[in-house]
Amino acid sequence: MGLDQTIATHYGHGALETAILDALAAAGKPAGSLTAADLAPVDEFHIGGRRATMDLSAQIDLPRGARVLDVGSGLGGASRFFAQERGWQVEGIDLTPEYVEVAASLSRRVGLAGSVSYRQASAASLPFAEASFDGAYMLHVGMNIADKPAVFAEVRRVLKPGAVFAIYDVMREADGDFRYPVPWASGPDANFIDTADAYRRALAAAGFTVGAVRSRRDFALEFFRQMRERLAQGGTPAPGLQIVMGATAPQKAANMMTMIEQGLFAPTEMISRAG
Repeated sequence: MGLDQTIATHYGHGALETAILDALAAAGKPAGSLTAADLAPVDEFHIGGRRATMDLSAQIDLPRGARVLDVGSGLGGASRFFAQERGWQVEGIDLTPEYVEVAASLSRRVGLAGSVSYRQASAASLPFAEASFDGAYMLHVGMNIADKPAVFAEVRRVLKPGAVFAIYDVMREADGDFRYPVPWASGPDANFIDTADAYRRALAAAGFTVGAVRSRRDFALEFFRQMRERLAQGGTPAPGLQIVMGATAPQKAANMMTMIEQGLFAPTEMISRAG
């Protein structure tokens, strides 16, 4: 099995949209009256969820109407937020066919199909013309990218000069034994987590100038502290990302939290511009 197929299989669910809609309906949000905000607990598949998306958004200076690329668009949560709140025209690509289908369907359900679109594709071979986007972003995707310089070169190819490329990825902060599974990998064959310095070098090699870099370790620890507090008080985690992660969700989350607490890695923002 090739790497792309390994990654797509890891994220595949089989009946994801039905599971999401059933969980939302059980929480009092029927499919016929959903809003984009209703989807946030299940479609923002990165540490910190909607809050993290908003924090990244505040660092991206693009006007309404901008054409923006979502690299690894997942279920479309970030793209719908940016389309609705920032007025961008967002085009997403993802390796997992089910994610592409569900992202498009959920966008239709909340009335945003005209502002977002998705296609199954590899970030290493983007199906777009040169200099066709005003900006791009990538949220919790680089951990699955083996050849980051090649992918960043592709992103640079489709961006206009001066365009922003915003990244929010889990990045290595120390050496140490890795625990599997985690949300992005069931084993080492699909885990390509790297350091912020490695990202800087790969971006520079692709023609980007790196600006702001911010570790969100404290933000992540507080996010997980609040999650544990809610669970300890008997709060229900549904609807939530356990729907997306499947039966191994508790182990994936526990392993990730442990390694963040140990200082092995942390979610990190990195803002760069195309030269």
